[in-house]
Amino acid sequence: MSKVIISTDKAPAAIGTYSQAVKIGTTVYLSGQIPLVPETMQMVSENFAEQTQQVFHNLAAVCQAAGGSLNDMVKVNIFLTDLSNFATVNQIMSQHFSAPYPARAAVQVSALPRGAQIEIDGVMEVPSTN
Repeated sequence: MSKVIISTDKAPAAIGTYSQAVKIGTTVYLSGQIPLVPETMQMVSENFAEQTQQVFHNLAAVCQAAGGSLNDMVKVNIFLTDLSNFATVNQIMSQHFSAPYPARAAVQVSALPRGAQIEIDGVMEVPSTN
């Protein structure tokens, strides 16, 4: 099985040596998204809720480019610089996902790229490799 590299201009361009996502068969591995606005490559704001919304919008764009949606995600990893924001993540995540929800991990980290307060990556299953 060959790798299919997923790329869309509706999500921030990679800021390093990685792809936005890689599809192998029906599995899509999504790279971490931070709250950059794709058109400007600047942080959406310093507000945590706005950063979280932007991350989900970026993830949704990559999922769509791979032939799926956020609800096709089976695993989500959430990285926060302040775990006290976790309730906000839950509230915003409920706006973007419907049951059954993906498996999830959430961890506090000391820092994220570009001073982001949140980063999310994950794994998605889609119906085909096309």
